[in-house]
Amino acid sequence: MKTKQIVGIIVTGVVIIAVGIIGAFTNVLKNKMLQAQSAGSRNIMNRFLSSQENMVENLPMEDYIGILNIQGEIGASSASSWSSSSQYNHDLYMNYVDQMADDYNNKGILMYVNSPGGSVYQSDEMYLKLMEYKEKTGRPIWAYFADQACSGGYYIAMAADKIYANRNCWTGSIGVIVSLLNCKDLYDKLGIKEIDITSGKNKSMGASGLKLTDEQQDILQSLVDEAYDQFVDIVCNGRGMDETTVRELADGRIYSAKQALGNGLIDEIGSLEEEKLDFETTAGLPEDIEYFIPDNTLSGFMSTIFGIAESITPKSDIDLVYDIIENKGSGVLRYYAE
Repeated sequence: MKTKQIVGIIVTGVVIIAVGIIGAFTNVLKNKMLQAQSAGSRNIMNRFLSSQENMVENLPMEDYIGILNIQGEIGASSASSWSSSSQYNHDLYMNYVDQMADDYNNKGILMYVNSPGGSVYQSDEMYLKLMEYKEKTGRPIWAYFADQACSGGYYIAMAADKIYANRNCWTGSIGVIVSLLNCKDLYDKLGIKEIDITSGKNKSMGASGLKLTDEQQDILQSLVDEAYDQFVDIVCNGRGMDETTVRELADGRIYSAKQALGNGLIDEIGSLEEEKLDFETTAGLPEDIEYFIPDNTLSGFMSTIFGIAESITPKSDIDLVYDIIENKGSGVLRYYAE
């Protein structure tokens, strides 16, 4: 056999083996991704991404106003919030505010709010972080309401010195909601009975297979009322309004920009550019000052990998049911507009 033929056979064999190894690796990787989605091991990715929370892009070397995008549902940082610039990223934004507070070049914050609200915990934590920034620096915070600025989105904006809203904005929805998904009637039809071994009669409160007792209803209502009182107090302080007036407005309803202006929930109706010009003039800043927005996505190879994984991994029936339960029956206190 000629030398060239032998070399050709060897090369072909190496290529076949390499293709086989790559194929096997690809299948393993794909299966791991599918398992991560369906079995809950997605938390591994979340833990990795949460470790990136301090990776805030370098701030400008010249004077700037920091843009804080409060977009989408307000909640804990997740894999999706690290792979999309349109998702609220709590960890990144908390660090971003801290970084600006220690940066002499920062001259203020402009919040861009386009959110239906979200978690009571994260909404309050961001509000307190912004109030801490104001107390520490004395710099202004303004807010702009885009399409919607409801519930938790409005709550966070109470740290602002002045609020502009787009004329087509919906805002307000001042209130608290706890959603539970009760499936007892369905379980009864299917012959399914939930059995919970608990340490107390209210430990299984809110379980999907059990009806709420009157006592349990009162317990949950007390939690909602406490969070609602906190919301009212925040609005009173943020808008300089008395409690009676705020409680009359805070029945959970949504207001148009015009209605919100008439009720004192916002200060101006206008465009984002109009607010920027007003902000610059009021704060004595130059019209050409930079408005800085931090990058809310992982860059380079990792961003590409996670993007591909998210696009090729289908949601199972279990995932779809989980989404429904998480969004409609989580039992978590939320400042949220349904």
